[in-house]
Amino acid sequence: MAVVVITLRIMPSGPDADLNSIEKKAKEFVVSFAGKTQFKTEVKPIAFGINSVEMIFVMEESLGSTEKLEGQISKIEDVNSVEIIDVRRAVG
Repeated sequence: MAVVVITLRIMPSGPDADLNSIEKKAKEFVVSFAGKTQFKTEVKPIAFGINSVEMIFVMEESLGSTEKLEGQISKIEDVNSVEIIDVRRAVG
């Protein structure tokens, strides 16, 4: 099976949300879903002082849908929404 690169955007509930805590908990869910994997995490400004956490990670395509993972992350305190913004097959 192929390997896919997923980009996940996590939106906090407000500008005072602890993005480091959200990132740490989200990483734990990703590892439990996809196994030990490569990560890249960025905090990106959205508007009006609100930043999002964008997490890029690699997973086996055979794992299927990320719906369960998105549901787990959305239950983290101070998370407003979770969205997959990019999925690509890795080449090479």
